[in-house]
Amino acid sequence: MARFVTVVVVVLAAFLSPSTLNCSATVYNVGDTSGWDISTDLGSWVAGKEFKVGDVLSFQYSSLHSVIEVGKDNFDSCSASSALQSSRGGNTSIPLTSPGPKYFICGTVSHCLGGMKLEVNVNGNDAASPADGPTSPETSEEAPPSSLTRPSTRRNNPGTPSSAFSHSVTDSLMVVWFCLAWALVVLIN
Repeated sequence: MARFVTVVVVVLAAFLSPSTLNCSATVYNVGDTSGWDISTDLGSWVAGKEFKVGDVLSFQYSSLHSVIEVGKDNFDSCSASSALQSSRGGNTSIPLTSPGPKYFICGTVSHCLGGMKLEVNVNGNDAASPADGPTSPETSEEAPPSSLTRPSTRRNNPGTPSSAFSHSVTDSLMVVWFCLAWALVVLIN
């Protein structure tokens, strides 16, 4: 009887894991191929996108610009005086680690006043966490972001959403379920 229960547990774990515990994270190239630039219509770019906890915003920009995360008041006034974080490295990846609105501006006031600012609303995602972040892109040999800055890459995908990266933790969860089932087998016997 104990062996029958063990087999049932293993089979259920194998079938339920991929269907119920699948999560993904997306890396959004801000502005798509135009990048983080004064000429990019960031309002149109953000429209229709659903950002989730675990996703990453990838800002690609020239040395004339910067990326500064600010609060709502500083966003509205284009003020970088109370920056939450800032980068001037040319290319910046910012993981979205908590739900709620996030505000980004270019530190050059005239650029921000000209529309070079971005507001995104991050939805909670109970299944994903920042540790489950994206890995290598499916269509590129580029390494995943390991800090706030990374090397420059421009993607030429004007007709598609900027979600070239995707990560599924299904395989990892399958291993966990298998290990738990094996531990149960050992305990029962």
